[in-house]
Amino acid sequence: MKKKILFVVSSAAHIGPHNRATGNLLTEVAHPYQTFKKQGYDIDIASVNGGVAPIDMVELDDAMNLAFLADEGAVKMNNTASINDVSVDGYDAVFVPGGLAPVVDMPENPTVQKILADMYEKGGVVSAVCHGPVALINVKLNDGSYLIDGKNVTGFSIAEEENYAKEDVPFELEDALKQRGGQYSAASPWQPYVVTDGRLVTGQNPASATGVAESVIAILEPTT
Repeated sequence: MKKKILFVVSSAAHIGPHNRATGNLLTEVAHPYQTFKKQGYDIDIASVNGGVAPIDMVELDDAMNLAFLADEGAVKMNNTASINDVSVDGYDAVFVPGGLAPVVDMPENPTVQKILADMYEKGGVVSAVCHGPVALINVKLNDGSYLIDGKNVTGFSIAEEENYAKEDVPFELEDALKQRGGQYSAASPWQPYVVTDGRLVTGQNPASATGVAESVIAILEPTT
């Protein structure tokens, strides 16, 4: 049976005290999307508010990004379902891309937390990249424990944030993951780095986006 992936994306278009324009980072949506699509998976996109999910349009000279926008990607991002209307039933994995946007509307969102917890509890794969793991920091499982407690994780590092958006974010993702018991590790800034711990997959930065999707596929398509 064909696998199904649920993308959970942000609805935020601005962040921080200076009202910095942001969105879901194009590379971190497009590269995993195209990787899952090549594998033959069905992909649905749901956003916090539904409707238009803003895209941070960087790297428009990138072939996978352009393919995503020229194909169905732009249409799907402009017509997302609301997370309030989504159930994880029927999906094999959930993926949260980054960009600064999820920092705005995901950490304290109970529906985001429920989607991620439900996916994990039912035996599915939970994955996120760059700032996307911000959605994980307050997710609790049925036993009351934090999903990331004791698990190996990564995400956008303090070293990377220093020259990117330190003045715009309300906290450092690296610190937040550690505070919830995550066993955080990272590579050198901007280098691809993916961490898999069971059915939890996290990537450090935009360069890690394809690797996260490939790691999810490896879990869903185990070799015999």
